[in-house]
Amino acid sequence: MLFNSLDFAIFLPIVFILYWFVFNKSLKGQNLLVAAASYVFYGWWDWRFLSLILFSTLIDYFVGVSLGKTEAPTKRKILLWVSILVNLGFLGFFKYYNFFLDNFKSAFSIAGYELNANSLNIILPVGISFYTFQTLSYTIDVYKNRLEPTKNFISFAAFVSFFPQLVAGPIERAKNFLPQFFVKRKFDFSEAVNGLRQILWGLFKKVVIADNCAVYVNYIFENSTDLSGSTLLLGAILFTFQIYGDFSGYSDIAIGTARLFGFNLMQNFAFPFFARDIPEFWRRWHISLTTWFRDYVYIPLIKRGTGKLWSIRNIFILFILTGLWHGASWTFIAWGALNAVYFLPFLLSKNIRSKTGVVASDSFLPGFKEIFQMLFTFGLNVFGIIFFRAENIKQAWNYINGIFSFSFFEIPYFVGIGYAKGLILLIIFFMLIEWSGRRNKYALEKTNFLTARYLRWGFYNFIILLIGIFMFSEKIDFIYFQF
Repeated sequence: MLFNSLDFAIFLPIVFILYWFVFNKSLKGQNLLVAAASYVFYGWWDWRFLSLILFSTLIDYFVGVSLGKTEAPTKRKILLWVSILVNLGFLGFFKYYNFFLDNFKSAFSIAGYELNANSLNIILPVGISFYTFQTLSYTIDVYKNRLEPTKNFISFAAFVSFFPQLVAGPIERAKNFLPQFFVKRKFDFSEAVNGLRQILWGLFKKVVIADNCAVYVNYIFENSTDLSGSTLLLGAILFTFQIYGDFSGYSDIAIGTARLFGFNLMQNFAFPFFARDIPEFWRRWHISLTTWFRDYVYIPLIKRGTGKLWSIRNIFILFILTGLWHGASWTFIAWGALNAVYFLPFLLSKNIRSKTGVVASDSFLPGFKEIFQMLFTFGLNVFGIIFFRAENIKQAWNYINGIFSFSFFEIPYFVGIGYAKGLILLIIFFMLIEWSGRRNKYALEKTNFLTARYLRWGFYNFIILLIGIFMFSEKIDFIYFQF
């Protein structure tokens, strides 16, 4: 079920009414409704995979209960590894089986041996990478005594399957999110309005920016051998806005929807295009994933050794795993490795956290130095994102070669470039609103630039109008559903 679909427009009010007007006096009833609604929401794509998420939930629930009953180190480690192997086993089979099999076959073929094994026609369950990491955080935190295990299965099932963020995050930590299912929730009108505002901005990002960028991005990447270098660069820039609008738009809708039900989800994007260097970018981009890898992968790695070579190794492991998390392809691995290279100068100079505050915090306009830093960081990400979008390494390499050709100095042109100019104006409008709201958790949180109430309502109606004008009749999936 897509957020930008009629199905969800009917589903959400029904769940909302039942939640606040039928089950409002029973916390257990509300949690049961959330769990049931979440399974309906997930099963809307393919009901067969409900058994998969249910099995993962059962495994981690019973592992958590068992961890709470024993202090024996060996038994606790066995229980932890049961959870890790089951969860990562499912993830590895559905997402990476064919990738590793094909690469093993290629390696054996180069060595002169033929490996007789066939690829499988595997359907990737929607959101498996997201809910796998979320439920793993529970087991690991219980194992490390950061969190008390829960004996309430309904609440735990609702935590694992919570429908607003089930299929594309944010990846919530159990110690932050699970306790919210045990606290009586009261309807807060101001929070609900805040949630609706964030949903509106998320829909604008997805429907107006991302989906319309996708039309031109798909055309440019599919015809990259026939287009000028300047046009290819435009395609990479548009894809950068597409993926940001698509993914951060989903996060905004998820966080806003959660607010309607009295839940607080973590911020997943913090205006990453205003980052002044690569470390700052990664503190602002897909925050729930980067902090997950930091806490559960990077910090354990740095505790095992010291020195520059060890630090370099750890950074490459971190970013390559980040790339591989996105998909079973060498393009994602290359994208991750390239970002590790970007990160190295800051790591080696111990300058990782030099940029931590809001850019131009004391003024509306940034200084020339900050403008250069933001443009340079954005340019590095545009270059790297080519690997993210390309079908394979060869296409990515040819695409980059095409950019750095003499045709780079031509005026960008492709069929439909006239309509694309209107989209560029929308992107400028979008970035101006993002810039105005950069001090908040999302761009429309406070709308301080509109002092009069009638101006605010006029602005919201204008956003709704743009969504209506630029919405496609055929709904387009969110990019991160494939991850």
